[in-house]
Amino acid sequence: MSALIDIQKQIADLQAQAAEIKASEFTEKVAMIKETMAVYGITLEDIQGKPAKSAKASGSKSANPAPIKYRGPNGETWTSRGLVPKWLTSLIADGHSKEEYLAR
Repeated sequence: MSALIDIQKQIADLQAQAAEIKASEFTEKVAMIKETMAVYGITLEDIQGKPAKSAKASGSKSANPAPIKYRGPNGETWTSRGLVPKWLTSLIADGHSKEEYLAR
């Protein structure tokens, strides 16, 4: 028999074996997931990634936005909240200091 036919038979046998294992463990895994969801209060909405109902999720802006703390040479802005933006990281890598771009 050819090596290709042997390999294809092995693949078919392994796929059948994998399907049997999956079927035999399915009920146990579902029960474990349900238990974990109950313990942590996880809902289907959490798993499906549906946004929570909040001001940010509805698209409304904060009543008190953070003031701009840094202003870049091309009009970029950063409030100093969150990660340092790429434009400022690049300038710092080029030898500039963050203080050079403090908004006044």
